Amino acid sequence: MTIQWYPGHIAKAERELKEQLKRVDVVLEVRDARIPLATHHPQLAQWIGEKARVLVLNRVDSIPQAARDRWQVWFESQGEKPYFTNAQHGTGVEAVARAAQKAGESVNLRRRDRGMLPRAVRAVVIGFPNVGKSALINRLLKRRVVESARRPGVTRQLRWIRIGDRLELLDAPGILPWKLENQQGAVKLAICDDIGEAAYQLHEVAQAFVDLLVELGDRHSEVMPKDPLQRRYGIDPAPMTAEEYIQHLAQLRASGEVDRAAKLLLTDFRKGLLGSLPLELPPH
Repeated sequence: MTIQWYPGHIAKAERELKEQLKRVDVVLEVRDARIPLATHHPQLAQWIGEKARVLVLNRVDSIPQAARDRWQVWFESQGEKPYFTNAQHGTGVEAVARAAQKAGESVNLRRRDRGMLPRAVRAVVIGFPNVGKSALINRLLKRRVVESARRPGVTRQLRWIRIGDRLELLDAPGILPWKLENQQGAVKLAICDDIGEAAYQLHEVAQAFVDLLVELGDRHSEVMPKDPLQRRYGIDPAPMTAEEYIQHLAQLRASGEVDRAAKLLLTDFRKGLLGSLPLELPPH
């Protein structure tokens, strides 16, 4: 299975974003808390240079507290401070706004030294498709201004939005590398619906999901919920292959149709019906 997805609107948005970055003071990098490494753009550091960056791990409600604690420690060991949010409900959003304003204070200090009046800090929200960028902006604004939905590709144009007198935000479409070199990460993007469905086969991604859950459960039982698939469907994946598991699920829940069973499994995960499940944990 090879996953690649780089539709025309993303290529156009990337070109426009690089141009707008010249006007930006602060970058809010939004990642999916379920897969923080897979949703990091490998070229971001090159694009933003010395600009201040605020790291946001959204959908924190989708992972257990133990996983959050591990990521907190790991990122801090890398010299970064992660801000955990649930943009759908507003959790952690005010802290992100304060961090963005603080990161941009140096801009107005320089303006003051030159005898210029202060201006609003300009921040851009960057991240992969469907990681919650628009939902975060709506929460920062305290009203629905940009379209937000739990599917990739909703935002297709760049747009500046003013938040009071102190902060301006640039809402940008989800940005992906033109080529996904890390295919393990690409599979996780597909599982989490952070990439368009045209890029993959449902049954192959569902099988990879089953294998991943079994592996994580074996290696990180102290963090992972116990037997999420068996609790949801009454089927233990241990004695069978992932392909056999999907086929068995199809017989029980999807009228024998493998693609329907795969869709059911992935949809249940994305809705949180399998519990709080991280698909990545910090490297040792």
